[in-house]
Amino acid sequence: MSKLASYIDHTILKPTTSHIEINRICKEALEYGFAAVCVPPPFVVLARSTGVRVATVIGFPFGYSVSTAKLAEVKQALADGADELDVVINLVALKAGDWSGLEAEMRALTGPIHGAGRVVKVIIESGVLTDEEIIRCCELYGGLGVDFLKTSTGYAERGATVEAVRLMRAYLPSNVRIKASGGIRTYALARQLIDAGADRLGCSASVEIVRGESASGFDGY
Repeated sequence: MSKLASYIDHTILKPTTSHIEINRICKEALEYGFAAVCVPPPFVVLARSTGVRVATVIGFPFGYSVSTAKLAEVKQALADGADELDVVINLVALKAGDWSGLEAEMRALTGPIHGAGRVVKVIIESGVLTDEEIIRCCELYGGLGVDFLKTSTGYAERGATVEAVRLMRAYLPSNVRIKASGGIRTYALARQLIDAGADRLGCSASVEIVRGESASGFDGY
């Protein structure tokens, strides 16, 4: 069994996703031992029925939905049985300096997620942020007790980087984990991100990555 597989959310979030593809990635998750599958909200019930751990997305991919819409998405995802919810922050608010609005929104969303005993991951889109903005996100969301801070949606021009993960690890509380996602297609990059401090990886090329681990002969972590 791959050691790296336990770090990976096996992901498919394209807008043309089909039930056939969901069944395939769930089967692969069970076969390889991936941490979870990450699927579009309409497929949570189907994925859940296969017995895998299920993550889904909220406010995806741009994050600028109004807070009440995001809250409705959260309630539906919880009702459908999602184990983990990956929430995109409002980058419009961030770039406008509305940190109090960002805090209020995440408090409203984190409450029901944690109240249901589920996991919340906050997607900050690190590739379009300055180092100072990433640090401010670490301080804000780390202070709110989220479970993970996540680098990227995969829809921005820049995804996960080793530098961003290192910066996040330096400024996050030790109890807040890091999910690196966006553009992770090789075993080499996956390992570099874990070495930099990532606790979870969001990947669509998951099978190829764990096969690359096997080919490398690596036996660590």
